[in-house]
Amino acid sequence: MTLQLPLGLELRSPTRLEDYVAGENQQLLQLLQEQFTSAGEAQLYVSGAPGSGRSHLLLGQCNAARDLGWTLAYLPCKEIDDLSADILQGLEQFQLIAIDDVDRLAGRGEWESALFGLFNRARERGSRLLFSAEHAAARAGFALPDLRTRLAWGITYRLKPLDDQQRQALLIQLSERRGLEMSDEVARYLLERHSRDIHRLLELIERLDHDSLAEQRRLTIPFVRTRLSA
Repeated sequence: MTLQLPLGLELRSPTRLEDYVAGENQQLLQLLQEQFTSAGEAQLYVSGAPGSGRSHLLLGQCNAARDLGWTLAYLPCKEIDDLSADILQGLEQFQLIAIDDVDRLAGRGEWESALFGLFNRARERGSRLLFSAEHAAARAGFALPDLRTRLAWGITYRLKPLDDQQRQALLIQLSERRGLEMSDEVARYLLERHSRDIHRLLELIERLDHDSLAEQRRLTIPFVRTRLSA
């Protein structure tokens, strides 16, 4: 069966589960792998702070499903503000349904009702469900009690934050993906002098990539020092 996505969305093909710096979250990677088996959980709900890698995990799972020949739907709730809740109609046909930042739908009556309907249809069809949110369903602000209950079915996993050594490994990995060579020393220097928020680190890597290419410079401590003070 071929890959199908709503909204004309395309998966970001480089996003793979094996590239996720898991730290103390190895159990979640195991649960995601098992979701493709008959013994695995039909529903997983992943919560974590902004920048904890929730979207990476959902996209990685979608890419894994594609490699297995599964049909799938990936829905990023941050990008659907101008769309109707009717878009959830028919998604139960897919073998894997991944809804990213599902808490963005909380408190929006039409969307909550549509999600409740999709949930029941998907369970009847035997679809695998994967959700992400900042907080567990009970704390995410959903108004429909039955929807909160259903979102809490299966396993809810709270992502554990990375320690400094793991963030250092993440910085080096992100640099390598852009074709940049970052030493352990440079990675430590950045963590000591820059925000440790993952989103801010991603922005920094993008800027270093642009500037090093423009100036034909390697990622040395003197070079990154000038970028941090710019």
